[in-house]
Amino acid sequence: MRREVPLAKVNRLINSGNVIMVTSAYENRANIITLAWHLPISLKPPTIGIAVACQHYSAELISKGKEFIINIPSWSLLDKVIWCGKHSGRNLDKFKEAQLTQEPAVKLAKTPRIAECLGSIECVLSDYREIGDHYIFFGEAVYADADEGMFVNDVWDAARAELIYHLGGDFFMKSSAPVERR
Repeated sequence: MRREVPLAKVNRLINSGNVIMVTSAYENRANIITLAWHLPISLKPPTIGIAVACQHYSAELISKGKEFIINIPSWSLLDKVIWCGKHSGRNLDKFKEAQLTQEPAVKLAKTPRIAECLGSIECVLSDYREIGDHYIFFGEAVYADADEGMFVNDVWDAARAELIYHLGGDFFMKSSAPVERR
């Protein structure tokens, strides 16, 4: 037996990717947005897409600042991840309010990284498209790093990293299984 899934919830059938915290900046204003909608686009050049609601402050900062950083949080940051996802940075400093540390990027000039995150991918905006109520921002990766011992043999050590996965609504889970090669 199967039951019909409402089209407004169809994304939850496939939306189990790890949660990211995207930082952006423009004219001395930096912001953080929590996202679960992201995807690899190309290996050459290395390009990643992120989906941001059109009305979100981060959409404005990314389109004007022409860069963004994908920060990868661990389970220990879940409360801060949720808080950043529920508040707008238009009228407050999310770094300050969430008690997250700004760290200079390695290759980008304006956008800070989040020091508490396990890794980051610095991206230069290569293009974006408006699709329905979201923008899809395409960022070419210009630098990436991860905490020592967390990204081993070119994959996350799921048990140690404890990545956050959003299942929809208020439901989250963490990675915890050891990595197996088959």
